[in-house]
Amino acid sequence: MARILIGLIMGLALAAPGWAETKANALFGAKRDASNQPPAAIGSYAKGCAAGLVQLPETGPTWQAMRLSRNRNWGHPETIAFIRRLSAEATRHGWKGLYIGDISQPRGGPMTSGHASHQIGLDVDIWMLPPKRLNLSRSERENLSSISVRSNDQRRVNGNYTRSHAAILRAAALDPAVDRIFVTAPVKIEMCKQATRADRAWLQKIRPLYGHHYHFHVRLKCPAGDRHCETQRPTVADLSKGGDGCDETLEWWVTDYLDPPKVAPGKKAKPAPQKRHPRDYTMADLPAECRRVLAAD
Repeated sequence: MARILIGLIMGLALAAPGWAETKANALFGAKRDASNQPPAAIGSYAKGCAAGLVQLPETGPTWQAMRLSRNRNWGHPETIAFIRRLSAEATRHGWKGLYIGDISQPRGGPMTSGHASHQIGLDVDIWMLPPKRLNLSRSERENLSSISVRSNDQRRVNGNYTRSHAAILRAAALDPAVDRIFVTAPVKIEMCKQATRADRAWLQKIRPLYGHHYHFHVRLKCPAGDRHCETQRPTVADLSKGGDGCDETLEWWVTDYLDPPKVAPGKKAKPAPQKRHPRDYTMADLPAECRRVLAAD
């Protein structure tokens, strides 16, 4: 009875006149459990929510979920299945498994801090740190840090990067459920150098992005049947057009991105367009289905 009453109160709150101005991250961040609904990714990776998510067990035979206090070890069932597959594959390359960072909140949605994405249960951060053991305490998981695989000047990989990292990233890219993988640019540059002509189709999924040197970020495709899930547009030409991302666009990340060309005297640099951060979204910004996810028992 109490649970039904809470659901009715939440439904009335969402219908109230001031609801549209309520920050969505506060509402979704307050939820401690998934909605009792069939699994569904709703909206886009950076503007959506998720129904019926599954909690990744804190510890498994080949993984441990990190930073448990965040309560972000919830994902679409296909994401949880992928983590099980890839963590088992990691043991074939000398690792004991994987340390898993953020996936999503219990009902997805914008987060109170950190990520702009991870909103529909199809993103997962995987630490670059090879696990030495898989029996870390909750306290150890809060305080242990990952390792960077990028040099301080941001132009090349450092001594922490190994063949095992490359093999695990390749295995993730070969998984048919994966749409793309974000990683620091020096890692992609190194992988492009090492790949053979006969084995490089998977490189199209490896995408350079700043900030991804302590972890790599795997993004899964919209699951079949999730009609409210928005497929992300490709940003690299498909291989039928010769695009694997190992070109001058990749070198930009370790050249002009780090040292932008100087603006000619008398000219002003064009200001970057201002974008709203998902922390500023209200429920009115999200797909209408997210209201039902939030109000569900």
